[in-house]
Amino acid sequence: MMLKRILLVLMLLSISKFSHTPHLLVTDPSTWTNSSVWDHNATLWSILHPGSEFYTSYTYGFDLEFILRKIAHLSFFGMLGLLFYWNLKEQRYRYVKAWLCLAAFAFLDEVHQAFIIGRDGRIVDVMIDSFGAAVMLFVLYKVRKSSSR
Repeated sequence: MMLKRILLVLMLLSISKFSHTPHLLVTDPSTWTNSSVWDHNATLWSILHPGSEFYTSYTYGFDLEFILRKIAHLSFFGMLGLLFYWNLKEQRYRYVKAWLCLAAFAFLDEVHQAFIIGRDGRIVDVMIDSFGAAVMLFVLYKVRKSSSR
């Protein structure tokens, strides 16, 4: 049980660390350790007000970097969804509760990312993260259902 908690905390910290890294490029490991720089002009209102960049689509192109970033979102948040599930006690709506925890963290993570120079936060990424978790939780549900027969 303790290992599951440790893995959950490590995954939360890892995702937060990457979100806190400015000008991160999946295709360039030398950028993975960039020192973080807060955007001191950013406010919660400037990030989340209606019509802000948070609700727009991406401004960069559809290239290998983009594809790898989205694969990372799907897989890391898919794994995080499973870790939330495994850390919840056996109860009704456990899958839904795990997904809601994941979606809340994904939203907070994107808002956090919007405060970092060289990064941006997007509601689209919250949806991608939540979709990745939904897929993984659905697969877990199907596997558990078929193995219980």
